[in-house]
Amino acid sequence: MTQVIWIVAAVLVTFTVGYVGYSRYLAQFVELDADRETPAHKYEDGQEYVPSKKPVLLGHHYSSIAGGAPIVGPITAGAIWGWVPALLWIAIGNPLMGAVHDFVSLSGSLRHEGKSIGYMIGEYVGEQGKNMLLWFAFLTIILVVAVFALVVGIVFNAYPEVTTASFLYIALALVFGVYLYQLGAPFIPGTILFVLGVFAAVWVGIQYPVALFEPTTERAADLDNLTVLLSGDGSWVPGAADLGGNTAAWIPVVMIYGAIASALPVWVLLQPRDYLSSFLLYTGVGGAIIAIIVGTFLGTSSEPLVVADSIGAFEGFWGVEAAGLVPLFPLLFITIACGTISGFHSLVSSGTTAKQLDKETDARLIGYGGMLGEGLLAAVALVTLAVAGLPDVAGGIGAALPNFAAGGGVIFTSLGIPETVGAVFMALVLVSFLLTSTDTAVRLGRYMMEEIVGTPAGMTDKGLSGDPASFARGRYTNPFVQIVPAYLLVISGQWVVLWQLFGGANQLLAALALLTATVWLANWDDSKQLISTGVPMAIMVTITILGLLVLIFYENLYLNLIEGGAETTEAFISSIVQMGIGLVLITLALALVRLGYQNIRDVRGGPETPAAPGDD
Repeated sequence: MTQVIWIVAAVLVTFTVGYVGYSRYLAQFVELDADRETPAHKYEDGQEYVPSKKPVLLGHHYSSIAGGAPIVGPITAGAIWGWVPALLWIAIGNPLMGAVHDFVSLSGSLRHEGKSIGYMIGEYVGEQGKNMLLWFAFLTIILVVAVFALVVGIVFNAYPEVTTASFLYIALALVFGVYLYQLGAPFIPGTILFVLGVFAAVWVGIQYPVALFEPTTERAADLDNLTVLLSGDGSWVPGAADLGGNTAAWIPVVMIYGAIASALPVWVLLQPRDYLSSFLLYTGVGGAIIAIIVGTFLGTSSEPLVVADSIGAFEGFWGVEAAGLVPLFPLLFITIACGTISGFHSLVSSGTTAKQLDKETDARLIGYGGMLGEGLLAAVALVTLAVAGLPDVAGGIGAALPNFAAGGGVIFTSLGIPETVGAVFMALVLVSFLLTSTDTAVRLGRYMMEEIVGTPAGMTDKGLSGDPASFARGRYTNPFVQIVPAYLLVISGQWVVLWQLFGGANQLLAALALLTATVWLANWDDSKQLISTGVPMAIMVTITILGLLVLIFYENLYLNLIEGGAETTEAFISSIVQMGIGLVLITLALALVRLGYQNIRDVRGGPETPAAPGDD
């Protein structure tokens, strides 16, 4: 039987080579300069533009980019097509494509006053291209908010202990923000004190689990010390028929939390919470890797750390029959998005992170290294699948997430940690990723709308003046422009469709971010090579469009409509909506690629070489 340590070893080797070699080359290639003023210093306002210590910003960035997708994707893909194809896409694709994508998105934003990728491409292809990309990104953000809030609700339902621990660690982060920024107290002693408090929250959560309604999972319902806050099963809650009352009830709570958190100055909650949660995340990912090594060589785990018999190395091009026989190419590369390459990361890099970077040279660790960190999370997720096995391949998110916690619990027994404690801890690691990503996404959505409507650099609008444009971009009002449609998407009963649309939009956005970087480099200097960004861009455009075409014409038009797979009116309408959205995504992407290609052709074929913008 294959030991899971080989999965970890393969990823560590390729990631080390990528960071030591390729990232150093890229840092020199874009001419990072520690002495050049960053947007965080130039526009410092105490709200959005706040220079941050490298470890603090790394914690924010890593926490924000790593959500549920790098866990769900590898587990689902590994169960359908086998663990080897999933491993190869993570180990090779991440350092050559995903980490490059994140790094150039951050570096490009630094040279464009901390603005988004939409603003960047607008500098070169015009207002039309800028608005197309910004609207594309804003719609993607709504899908991100919907998916992440859904996943948090699923985890809260399966592990009520995590609910208590999550709210405690948010409270600790609020206090830590006051401690650090208002009282000016010592950084290192405060870090030690509050990090210990976060880990103590795990123990409190185990002792006092909380649910809104009776949980629908057998494990959670059997907890002797569970506190149920509301009577009944919550069947009256919108979406309860498909998700269960407890899960459906947590979703609006998470969205409202994201709206409130996104409106607060970054020092109040975002920075301190992400910094503290980063220790949870580092411990979860790093601790799991150490536990795998220890358990493999010392045999201290409760179960052998080998690939379960139910998980094949390669299940064939069409995968296992239980998943519906879907083609490995191109759907593997869309199923595993975050963990290898993700367009959402370009919004984080060019949104919140670029506005907080203290020195340009910090971009190498935070941009390139942060993505490698998410790749390690994807590898750990794949290991949890290998150890625990997926009980229901067709179960999607609902099956993948509990698998991550259960497999993680087995892995941590290698270090003498009880399996029940390890499982709750891994579930909290997952939720801490998701909560930080959710409110970061809402904040990024506001940034997108500010650039669509127009807001002077360094200025924030409360949105309470009554002006429609002010309402759309306002710090207190814009979150509702996002969470209302996101909530309607989740409770529509088509959350499986929602995940597919999220994957397609997310990967197309990654391709467009790489297109933006390629256009920027072409306009900067005609001596800049375009291979590092142009080749991954071409690959992602091809893969994602082919994947969406499979979704549109094979899964929906042929299987659901022609063959009668859509047995209900709701399913029939859903298939038509999927086809329409997919075609819109493809049309927008091809239009932007055409504009970008025309700009590169004109610049590289012209008599003069434009200077690098934003470098004065």
